[in-house]
Amino acid sequence: MNPKNDSSQMKQILNPDLNSENSSKRTDQNTDQIQKKVNSKEAEGKRSTSKAGDLNVEGLKLTDSEGPAGKGAAGKEGEPKKVNPKAPVQKGAEQTKAEQKGADQTKADPKGAGQKPNAMGSTEGRPLGSKSSASSTTASPGTSSNGAPPNSQSGKRKLSQTSYDEAAGWGSPPDTGEKLKREPECHMDPDKLEPNRDHTVLIDINESRDDRFVPYKGQPHAWDNLHVKLPTDFPKNGPKPRWDATVNALNSLKKKASVKDVAMAIMSYNQSYQREWKFHALETYVEQVNKCENNFSILIPKMAELAVRLPHVIQHAIPLLKQNRSHAITLSQGQISCLLANAFFCTFPHRNSTKPHSEYSNFPTINFSNLFGEPSPRKIEKLRALFHYFNTVTNEETRPRGLVTFERICIPPKELPNWQKKTEILTHLQVFSEGFIETEGKGLLQVDFAAKYVGGGVLGNGLVQEEIRFLMCPELIVARLFTEKLGDNECLKITGAQTYSVSSGYSDTFKWLGPYEDDTKRDKWKRRLCQIVAIDALNFHNPKDQYTKENIQRELNKAYVGFRPDPSVPLEYTPDIATGNWGCGAFKGDPELKALIQMMAAAVAGRSLAFFTFRNSAQARELRQIHKLLKTKRVSVGHLYTLLVRYCEEKQHYKSKSVFEFIQDKTGSASSHL
Repeated sequence: MNPKNDSSQMKQILNPDLNSENSSKRTDQNTDQIQKKVNSKEAEGKRSTSKAGDLNVEGLKLTDSEGPAGKGAAGKEGEPKKVNPKAPVQKGAEQTKAEQKGADQTKADPKGAGQKPNAMGSTEGRPLGSKSSASSTTASPGTSSNGAPPNSQSGKRKLSQTSYDEAAGWGSPPDTGEKLKREPECHMDPDKLEPNRDHTVLIDINESRDDRFVPYKGQPHAWDNLHVKLPTDFPKNGPKPRWDATVNALNSLKKKASVKDVAMAIMSYNQSYQREWKFHALETYVEQVNKCENNFSILIPKMAELAVRLPHVIQHAIPLLKQNRSHAITLSQGQISCLLANAFFCTFPHRNSTKPHSEYSNFPTINFSNLFGEPSPRKIEKLRALFHYFNTVTNEETRPRGLVTFERICIPPKELPNWQKKTEILTHLQVFSEGFIETEGKGLLQVDFAAKYVGGGVLGNGLVQEEIRFLMCPELIVARLFTEKLGDNECLKITGAQTYSVSSGYSDTFKWLGPYEDDTKRDKWKRRLCQIVAIDALNFHNPKDQYTKENIQRELNKAYVGFRPDPSVPLEYTPDIATGNWGCGAFKGDPELKALIQMMAAAVAGRSLAFFTFRNSAQARELRQIHKLLKTKRVSVGHLYTLLVRYCEEKQHYKSKSVFEFIQDKTGSASSHL
């Protein structure tokens, strides 16, 4: 990093003009409107686009600029092939709280604080663009083993543009003529970005233009249980906030920025944690990481400048995405970087306690204090990934210029399927014994095998599928600031997250490999065409517990909530799903049962599946066989559900066969009663 990129440059980057209020509320779309737009598109054949670098969004011209532009621009990366308006937010009321804490990984503390390392890692996923290693190659079915990194170009790794479901060598089944729907080929652009009662937009779409995105000046910051408590906020009739002291402490880091200086600054406004918080991992990072990569004393002043810009960058109250309500938040990548800089310096009030009855006990941790504590190889690699992100966002040439949307989706119980009565036949399935969700699943809805507290142990010792994804795409971490623990009928969908790094390994073998150049196209709102859905599986401390009707129904509902398409978007414009051994690692899920559950949920949702077995060719072969059998016999979802319930009943009393063997026995002959 060039030392000349000083704080004055940071002010230029993050000092947007502050102006008027947002536009009027966006009206809901109905089915007739959608059909008219689809018909209009087919009649026109093409839609006019603005010049490269300019974004013409129904009268709002936006170019690449500071953080998330108003939802409504295609950007320099070019526009998708298919464009049509759609409504961004699914609606509904969220249901009850989840019963369990935990991640789909080995975690002592699922919220990310005080976790112990997982010696074996997960059996569900692996890092972006990772390489093979001996340890990962011998991992158990579905293990987050390593694969080949993306192609290297100009010193940075880029996603290959190959259509992986067509490419040879990725363990794909014989070509049946059915292809997976991927973005941008199946993409339909959203309507003009506008806030409404179900969607909070933190940039001013009327004032944002040219090379900057202006923060939306709306509802004043609120000190209540419905909004994020920012370090700049204070309660009515209460004491002054500690923000003045925080700014003074962070400004001091512009002159001196050793680890000791950082520790003193953080502790000056967190004095009640003097005896608890340590900074040994940060010290170890500075001592061990090569100086050509480690520019700690240069980067910290830039991060401090970024953090103190908070009152200028966020000028509207950020709602908490609470249980039992669907809601979305769209904010700029610049705004996210400012919030994450504050998380690094541990400025968020009331967010340090994880005790059961503390104010934010139902939320993940957000301040980085636990990451700085006891040193470990895992934490050093995490810090390498995170410091690379901050190097990127504090550099004028590389800072991101787009939007990201975080949407909590809750489906009311009355809208969940009656599984026994579902008549759908299984949809198309492509199984890959090689490749990974994050790379070969590009353009698909990518499943995050999540914790109920999103991000799991990313700020602690956790380092498997979910945590690795959050480290490679650090903008995901900001979801921890406002997302309450997921309920059984809820998921979190993130649209537009950018990938910044490449890694290898998982758990104790995890390594940060270097920068990643994300060339994924953007949609009309300047969001990357990358959709991630976080769904949390049940944690079966006793594996036998999963074989009950109630638990099968819970997992079916959870998968369906994550897989269900936006009702306002025609299915032909909805990408298919990339998934794998969800809940089959530390949570002890049965890979065969979980695969069938996901096939059933996808069938009812009307979407096909790309299933990654992470180098387990035997599992891939068995999945193809059982899927072919069920398709050939035209076994409906309802019939399959009945068979699974019957299997559970038998397993309680007898030493039963595997799920697949049981299904094959019941469907393999003409006399079989389905």
